[in-house]
Amino acid sequence: MLTFKIVYSRMKFCRYLINRSFSRKFSSNSRESVKKGLVLGVYESESSSIGVELTHAAGLVNNQTENKLINLLHLSGPIKQGKCRVFHGICEEFPSIAVVGIGPKSLAYNELELVDEKKEAVRAAAAVGSKALREAGSRLVELDPCSDEEAVAEGASLALWEYEDFKEKKKHKPYVDLCLFGPSNGEASEQWERGLKLGSGQNLARWLMETPANHMTPTIFAKHALEMLGKSGIGVDVHDKAWAERNKMGSFLSVGRGSDEPSLFLELSYMAGEKNSKPVALVGKGVTFDSGGISIKPSAGMDAMRGDMGGAACTFAAIKTIASLNLPVNVKGFIPLCENMPSGKATKPGDVVTAMNGKTIQVDNTDAEGRLILADALCYAHTFNPKFIIDIATLTGAIDVALGSGATGAFTNSEELWRRFSCAGAKTGDRLWRMPLWNHFSRQVTESHLADINNVGKHGRSAGACTAAAFLKEFITCDHWMHLDIAGVMLNKDEVPYLCKGFSGRPTRTIVEFISQSIA
Repeated sequence: MLTFKIVYSRMKFCRYLINRSFSRKFSSNSRESVKKGLVLGVYESESSSIGVELTHAAGLVNNQTENKLINLLHLSGPIKQGKCRVFHGICEEFPSIAVVGIGPKSLAYNELELVDEKKEAVRAAAAVGSKALREAGSRLVELDPCSDEEAVAEGASLALWEYEDFKEKKKHKPYVDLCLFGPSNGEASEQWERGLKLGSGQNLARWLMETPANHMTPTIFAKHALEMLGKSGIGVDVHDKAWAERNKMGSFLSVGRGSDEPSLFLELSYMAGEKNSKPVALVGKGVTFDSGGISIKPSAGMDAMRGDMGGAACTFAAIKTIASLNLPVNVKGFIPLCENMPSGKATKPGDVVTAMNGKTIQVDNTDAEGRLILADALCYAHTFNPKFIIDIATLTGAIDVALGSGATGAFTNSEELWRRFSCAGAKTGDRLWRMPLWNHFSRQVTESHLADINNVGKHGRSAGACTAAAFLKEFITCDHWMHLDIAGVMLNKDEVPYLCKGFSGRPTRTIVEFISQSIA
């Protein structure tokens, strides 16, 4: 086992924690000196003469300002869902007020869309309002609860985050502190804090994914785990190559052969549940850069392969968020870390390697490496007799072709897991779509010329996401397993209105919500 000297200063993750902390507090004096802004919501209303209905908070502000808000809305016209209008000079306390459209008051869970549309509308409204006020110069933004404090906090905290570690300070977006508008209320404050922690967790996953690969090697990733997770009361064991060799993880070790960066295996432990309670196992693909190896990728877009450790980032962030929420549950995290690079030492197409469970694997495509490292991680996870096993991986381009950024592809042998995850995704707005896990696909990977199993389907790219999941199923004996292929949701362009362009950190919040619901 490796041990690291932890460096507490001048580390990028320290700056992340300082600058992007979800709960940075101002003193009363500093709050008074900071330019404040206020986000208020309005509903669409056909019965109203001005086309909108004020939320409770907006109504209070309107009454306190002698109907100035209503009069301005009457002059400027209705505000559509997801849109924003900034008014100045309505009241002295808030020089700038952003009025945001939440959409119809009747929005609720949409069974066909598999999402709570009201929560998504609130997240989007909080996001657009917060960003508009930042542009207007506000450095302290108070937000209308909009009857859903958690969603408001998520939308605002996710929208204001951007990766700026390597930009000049003068190019950084100004920091904005967030707080809830209105009198303090115990339940409302609790939901607000929960939303901030969920947003912070997803932002952490985004930060890990965005960091350039030369600043996020397996060794550096492990150091971040020791520093950030260790401080949160999470056990962190960093296993080296010799440990993996003793555990006969030939499949995992084959992927990193071509790199000068040593492969590592992280084992995370958050044990806050009952002593004899089975843990939930989270397994995250941790390829910190994927060139494709000998089966090298095209150069166009290869820079995005720094995010091929998205499964590891989500696992890391989800466990940290679970700890911050003090959830009474036992969780084990397993993260195989490596680089997939071409060299004279690299695995070659046609090579045969042996996994921890003794199965031999014919490696016909070295760019299908994620399933190779997950195979051994899944085998090792089984040794802890987990209640559930959830693996998260940017596994296939095929899932992007199938689902795009609309949903994470979910493959499972458990109806119970699917039901719970589907409910969690509906609440977080980060949906899953169930994909087939049939023997039809298993036969395409188990009919191998040289070994027990092939790392690609015999029909090539056809049903690539399904054959990849079928490969993983060969290493599963647990009755409750789900594979989440997140390659399609890895990046955000403009599909999710409360996320900026770049790596998304999806589905971190859905994983946390699933575990929260599992212990409810």
